[in-house]
Amino acid sequence: MADKMGFEAPRGMRDFYPADMVWRNKVFDAFRAAGEAAGFEQYDACVVENYDLLARKAGEEVGDQIYHFFDKSERHIALRPEMTPTLARMVAQRQKELSFPLKWTTIAQCFRYERMTKGRKREHYQWNLDIIGEDSVLAEAEVIGAACDALRRMGLSPSDFEVRVSSRKFLGELLAASGIPAEKHQQVFLALDKRGKMPDSEIAAMLKDGGLSESEVAATFSIMETKSYESSAELTELFHLASVAGFADCLRFDIGVIRGLSYYTGIVFECFDRKGEFRAIFGGGRYDNLLTTIGGEPTSAVGLGFGDVVVTELLKSRLGESAAAARKGVAVGFMFPEQRDAAVMLAAKLRAEGKRVDLALVNQKPKKFFSHADSSGAAEAVFLGPDDVEKGVARLKNLETREEKEICLR
Repeated sequence: MADKMGFEAPRGMRDFYPADMVWRNKVFDAFRAAGEAAGFEQYDACVVENYDLLARKAGEEVGDQIYHFFDKSERHIALRPEMTPTLARMVAQRQKELSFPLKWTTIAQCFRYERMTKGRKREHYQWNLDIIGEDSVLAEAEVIGAACDALRRMGLSPSDFEVRVSSRKFLGELLAASGIPAEKHQQVFLALDKRGKMPDSEIAAMLKDGGLSESEVAATFSIMETKSYESSAELTELFHLASVAGFADCLRFDIGVIRGLSYYTGIVFECFDRKGEFRAIFGGGRYDNLLTTIGGEPTSAVGLGFGDVVVTELLKSRLGESAAAARKGVAVGFMFPEQRDAAVMLAAKLRAEGKRVDLALVNQKPKKFFSHADSSGAAEAVFLGPDDVEKGVARLKNLETREEKEICLR
């Protein structure tokens, strides 16, 4: 006898039942509304990508973390772990046809095989905002401002989150001023990006393994105590623009924000909840060299990735588990089969008026109908009996206040 099949989703993957979709829709609706408000155009791409494109990225254990395989024609392909390389490929493909700067956005499902921890799955959706072909720091301000707007639309305020901002360019200047040559900076970035995830003693060992002397390691840790960004023109400009745009209360300078991906070249940022209970909510930065690494023409770019897992956990924590389940729509039911057609006609009428209508599929007793309507999240309910159909008038009941009003059936 064959073993009984389990019903769980593959490890690290998720099923979305209706109660889960309520939260997903709340997050996605905020993503789309914030992107639309900031003038970003929507795009999408295939979820399967060329492995070679992904392998060109440095700074990650590509083979270990990506779901990759050979198809029936022996092509080496992979499930995308993030959207940025795909975006770079799409832009490079039509670089001579597109009108720059581009402001593009998408919500992409991504897959990454890694150890699961709180806020990290092996599958997630990621909202991407990217501005391609603009050197001005206003590009960073637009991207970060839109992300803060999305969090506000979800019901959070700056008291719930902060965006920590730094600059790899600025950090590189500080390293160079301390006598650490440019060829060692990438190793420094990779090591410092792990700070907070491992003891400083291990970070120091990584730096020494990367060729830094004792004095250079000491200088690196000294630089990480930097509290002022005033000598960085680009960071000064960003904080000025954030003040003008009204989201400066969301920002904080933090020299420790590095971002592990090697393609970042300038301003970088990560958003966290202020209580420090969760992983980063979103992150991103300027990546002016990515297109050239895949054969495209040099083009400046700024972008961010905003996953759905952490922010959903944060929303449930701050707003409550039932916060996304706002009552909406009308439930329509009927007592006997003879009232079915009247119920169908009423449902069609309400739907034509733009209302969401959950129509009962069989006749029910009033108690069972109202119990289902209440548990389904409907805001209002109409239950048709013989007298209602005969009179052409029924009662529309508000399921929260229990108040009733007449509704015409004809």
